[in-house]
This record gives sequence, C-alpha cells and structure tokens, in this order.
Amino acid sequence: MTFAALADPTRRAILARLAGGEASVMELAEPFAMTQPAISKHLKVLERAGLVSRGRDAQRRPCRLEARPLRDATEWLEGYRRFWSESFERLDGLIDELKSMEERDMTASDEEPGDRP
Repeated sequence: MTFAALADPTRRAILARLAGGEASVMELAEPFAMTQPAISKHLKVLERAGLVSRGRDAQRRPCRLEARPLRDATEWLEGYRRFWSESFERLDGLIDELKSMEERDMTASDEEPGDRP
C-alpha cells in the first residue's frame, strides 16, 4: 500500500508538504489545480497506507505525516540497493579483468617472435 500511495506525484507532493509540519486540507489543496474533494481522496489513500493521520484541533482537522511506513519501505529498499551495488562491483571487477587480459594479449601480439624468450 505504501508504494501504491507513493506512485502518484500529487500524493508525493502532499507528503513533502507535510514533512514541514501539519496542514489542513485547505492548506494542502492550495498549490494544486484541483478541488478539495479531490485532495481529500488523495489523503484517504495516504491514510489507508498509514502515511498520513488526521487529528482534531477545535474546528480544525490537521493532517500530519506518519513516517514509519516510509522508514519500513526505505529499509526494504536498502537491501536491494546493497544487492545491486555488490553486483555492479563484481561486474566492474570482471570488466577490469577482461580489459587487463585484452591488454596482455595485444602486448603479446605486438612482440616479434624472436623477442620472446
């Protein structure tokens, strides 16, 4: 659910705004060319994913960022980042080895037959 919620650029922008502090639905809707009900739908998706919660402050219902699902997703992704990093390091090593072998072969073919011991 976290990744599905993060798939939409509007929802990512809402989370970025909430990273700076609580905001009302009206405050969140300001920078977007969409209606308040459309923003509310995005907020419901974010709430179902556990990324946003709504409180109650008198008449105001501020939204706040819930970072735990983002931390969990980051930890999950980190394992794959390590996997790919290690894979690329092994690939770099193999490429260096192949280049070295190619350079040795080219150097050996440049020598005259009488030059070799």
